[in-house]
Amino acid sequence: MSDQKSDFRLKPLTLEELQQPAESIPDEYKDWKIHDFETGFALGNGRFGRVFLVRETKTELNFLLAMKVLFKAQLSKYNMEHQLRREIEIHQRVKHPNIVRLFTWINHTDKIFLLLEYAPGGDMYTHLSKLRRFTERRTATYVWQISDALSYCHSKGVIHRDIKPENILIGARGQALLADFGWAAQSPKESRHGRRKTGCGTTDYMAPEIISKIAYDSKIDNWMIGVLCYELLVGNPPFESKDTKETNEKITSVTYTFPDYVKTGARDLISKLLLAEPKKRLAMKDVVTHEWVVKKATQDPIPFPDQ
Repeated sequence: MSDQKSDFRLKPLTLEELQQPAESIPDEYKDWKIHDFETGFALGNGRFGRVFLVRETKTELNFLLAMKVLFKAQLSKYNMEHQLRREIEIHQRVKHPNIVRLFTWINHTDKIFLLLEYAPGGDMYTHLSKLRRFTERRTATYVWQISDALSYCHSKGVIHRDIKPENILIGARGQALLADFGWAAQSPKESRHGRRKTGCGTTDYMAPEIISKIAYDSKIDNWMIGVLCYELLVGNPPFESKDTKETNEKITSVTYTFPDYVKTGARDLISKLLLAEPKKRLAMKDVVTHEWVVKKATQDPIPFPDQ
C-alpha cells in the first residue's frame, strides 16, 4: 500500500468503477504486492485492524478492492492466529456470486493484508437500522441469495456459523453478499456426520443445539436463515429479550410470535426453519425454491431510498 499522498480519496467514484464485477478481475491479482495499491478512505474498524477502500495500480483497469489490514500484535494478544488461518483457508475456497470474494492475502512484517471484493452498498444492518424493517420483496430476495450461497457452502462442507445482517454486505449490483468467515468451519470428514461442539455465533441467532452445548452440523445455518428472515421483516430477532438468559430460554423452547403484518407465506418459511430438531429444518435448497421466496424475490436490483 503506497505511502505517497494521493487524491484518490477525494475523487468521486464513477458508476463504472462501482459496478466492476469481482469475477472480472484477472489472474494478475495472484502477484499483487503492497506497493500495487493506492489507498482510499477507511471503510471500517475492528478489534484487530481496519478496512480501507483501495485501488490497484498494477493493471490498466485499476480495480477497486477492500483491503483489511490486520495487526499481528493484536492477533497474537487474543490468540487469533489459528482462527485467521482457518478463515483464509476456507474463504479462498468458496466462490459464489453471493459470497464476498477473497482474492488473496499478503503477509507483511507486522501486518496481514486481506484483499477482498469491495461492496459499495455497505452492510445490511446499517440499512435495516435506517428503514427499521424491509419489504417482503427485499427480504425474499436477500433470503434467496444468501440461502443459495449457503447451499453452495454446505456442498463444500463449509458451515458459516455466524449469519446476521452485520455479516451481509450489499454489492455493486444491489446483491446480498455473505461475508466474514471468521467463525466458519470445515465439517471434519473424520467426525461422524461432520458434527461439531465448539460454540460460535451471535446469541440472538444461535440454534438450540448450540445453546444446549450439544453436537451440531450445517443445520445451524438453516436456523440462522430463519432468524434472519424474521429480523429483516420485523426489525428485530424473534428471540430478542432483555437479557441473555431469557433469550436462551426462548431459543431452546422455540418461543416466538409473529406481528400481524407478517404474511402467511413468510410465516410458513420461517416456521419450517425455526425448529428445535435440526433434521426437520427445511433444507437450504428448499429455501431457495420455497413458494414465498419464488413469488416475492426478484433478480432486479432493489435500490435503497437514499440511493
